[in-house]
Amino acid sequence: MDKGTNALDVLEGRAYRLQQPWVGIVNRSQADINKNVDMIYAKRKEHEYFASSPDYGHLASKMGSEYLAKLLSKHLESVIRAKIPGIISVINKSIDELESEMDRLGRPISVDVGVSFILYCCQCYCSLIYYILSNVTISQAQLYTILELCRAFDKIFKEHLDGGRPGGDRIYGVFDNQLPAALRKLPFDRYLSMQNVRKIVSEADGYQPHLIAPEQGYRRLIEGALNYFRGPAEASVDAVHFVLKELVRKSVGECQELKRFPSLQSAIAAASYEALENYREEGRKTVLRLLDMEAYLTVEFFRKLPQEVEKGGSPAATPAVDRYAEGHFRRIGLNVSSYINMVTDTLRNSIPKAVVYCQVKEAKQSLLNYFYTQIGKKEGKDLVELLDEDPALMGKREQCAKNLQLYKKARDEIEFVLLIR
Repeated sequence: MDKGTNALDVLEGRAYRLQQPWVGIVNRSQADINKNVDMIYAKRKEHEYFASSPDYGHLASKMGSEYLAKLLSKHLESVIRAKIPGIISVINKSIDELESEMDRLGRPISVDVGVSFILYCCQCYCSLIYYILSNVTISQAQLYTILELCRAFDKIFKEHLDGGRPGGDRIYGVFDNQLPAALRKLPFDRYLSMQNVRKIVSEADGYQPHLIAPEQGYRRLIEGALNYFRGPAEASVDAVHFVLKELVRKSVGECQELKRFPSLQSAIAAASYEALENYREEGRKTVLRLLDMEAYLTVEFFRKLPQEVEKGGSPAATPAVDRYAEGHFRRIGLNVSSYINMVTDTLRNSIPKAVVYCQVKEAKQSLLNYFYTQIGKKEGKDLVELLDEDPALMGKREQCAKNLQLYKKARDEIEFVLLIR
């Protein structure tokens, strides 16, 4: 300021009013800077100036850089206090999001598995809490984790079969569409033509022609006809096997918990496929047994044949006369056709039952039973290999955990500051 002038109108807010009061300060002159005058001396000179000034003496308590610093600090504190609820809200929201992300990625095995296993022990064996908790090992915790992951996969697989998830209906499609269509396409008309029946019956008789009913001819015709059923029966077994394998593949992919552990994911899939192969083999044996059983012809079947001949109008007393006539072979073909139609109706119901019992039911009840047995025999090192996580996933979870820790620390510090103030 020039000599003889002052800034009272400005400092007292008459010239221009602000939301905050005006604060006058005395800066160091260029000469002071050149002389290396320190800030402590400059502040003391500033305080003396306002205290001794006839113009600003009455405002001395509200003037100076120290008062300005206090005023700005107080204003900054009030602004921060006003913003703190919003800041805490953002931090809490970020913490919740990171917690959800950690749950999705999975907690570190060494942290959450042991705790979960201990809680599991407490719930299931509360009468032996002390003994069990004193014997909990890392291997047991890892084994518990593997079993829990297997249960999660098995639950999804059963939901596919029971209808909670799509896919299981394709098994019904095999029995309702594929099998009946295959049975209708079997070439029994060509097989039981008069020429083929004559050929098979004659070959079955050999050098001793039949006298009444061509028993060996009937047996050979029926056995040959039953061979046609092997294709549709085995195709049904294979089709259901393919559906079950596809459901295993889907279940492994849909199990979010398993995505953390590629090695365990592959082991469960391989064990499931191996079990399904065993079920398929058992299913194939069972349906083929059904076919073999139909090849057994009872005595009652042959006893009825002469009666059917008599009903057809040919005298039973003269079979040798017309045993090579067309009517004789036509009747044989009709008898075999009638039996094959009965077998067709039976197999249309029994093949699905056998396949469901040997494959679907077993897969639903004991898909991983053998895997559980093998897991129980493994030691800590083998269990660790199964729980070997994807490095990219581990890095992502580690970064997520660090961010979560920082947010929690920031929240705690803010709350602590608010508490002491």
